[in-house]
Amino acid sequence: MRYMLILKGDPQPDEVAARDSDVVAAMHRFSKELEDAGALIAAEGLQPTAASAARVIASGGAKRVIDGPFAESKELIAGYYLIRAASLAEAVEWARRVPVELAIKPGQEAVVEVREVFDMPD
Repeated sequence: MRYMLILKGDPQPDEVAARDSDVVAAMHRFSKELEDAGALIAAEGLQPTAASAARVIASGGAKRVIDGPFAESKELIAGYYLIRAASLAEAVEWARRVPVELAIKPGQEAVVEVREVFDMPD
C-alpha cells in the first residue's frame, strides 16, 4: 500500500533560513533511511506560501484565485513523503521518525498526517 506522510506548516522564509542546513540534512538522512528500506517513492518540500502560492476556489459555478500567503498556516502542506508500507501502523512508525521537530520553534507544534493513497484499478 502507498501512504502519504503530509508535513503540515508554513514557516516564514526568515524562520527557516537560520536552521535550513540542519533541517535539510536531517530530512535527507530520513529520506535515505526510507530509500534504504525500499519504502521511499517520492519526497518534496514546498516553498512557503509567502514565496509563491495561489488557491483556486470553486463556488456557485464560478472560480476565484487567492494569492498567498494564507492565514491558517498550521493547516498548510509544507512537504510530503510518498512511501510504500504494509499497513497503516507501519506508515505511522515512519511518520514518527520524520525529524519535523527541527523545523519548528519551541512552543510550536509539528504535524505529520498519514493518509493512504487510493490505488487506481489496472
